[in-house]
Amino acid sequence: MTAARTSAVPDIYTVPNLLTFSRLIAAPFVGYFILHDNHTWALSLLAYSAVTDFLDGWIARRWNKKTVVGTVIDPMADKALMAILTISLAVKGALPVWLASMILGRDVGLGLAAFYYRWISLPPPKTFTRYWDFSLPSAEVRPTTISKYNTFLQLALIGLTTAAPIIPYDLLTRFRYVVAATTLWSGASYIYSKDAVKILNTPRRAGENVGRDP
Repeated sequence: MTAARTSAVPDIYTVPNLLTFSRLIAAPFVGYFILHDNHTWALSLLAYSAVTDFLDGWIARRWNKKTVVGTVIDPMADKALMAILTISLAVKGALPVWLASMILGRDVGLGLAAFYYRWISLPPPKTFTRYWDFSLPSAEVRPTTISKYNTFLQLALIGLTTAAPIIPYDLLTRFRYVVAATTLWSGASYIYSKDAVKILNTPRRAGENVGRDP
């Protein structure tokens, strides 16, 4: 019995997860260095985050080290870094408040939608503990094509803005409008696309029996 329980517990202390955790920890330090005008350290940690983001995914695929925890903390680390960078750059005046609001608003909206679809797809009984049990059927959110491009462009804009002293201002201004347009387009794609969200489990309504005549 003990051996069976032990084998059922996934190993969360994998190299990809440790790399992801380190990226999550590094995120607030990037914001700190930006707020204190230490651009060298900010760019160094940003580069570290980019490299580890690539490495943890590659290692997980190459050596089959994917875990449920990893599927949760990996996007969490990415979103945390994006949010902290966006807020820090907006506070310093390097990023317009209106654009920062659009970027953060899109992510908040997607986050709320993810919570909603997770809740409605959760098989009964719906409890807080079961909500966070990711082995249970859930909803699968598939990034739309424009959303993937938008994420790349947002990261590129944030990186260029962090390195703003060496980037021509006119080029950066035009890039901001491109990101704004793709951010709006990306948000709309999740609303109007039929393939963006797939419910993996459809809870049966109370009193409904399989095979009942209409």
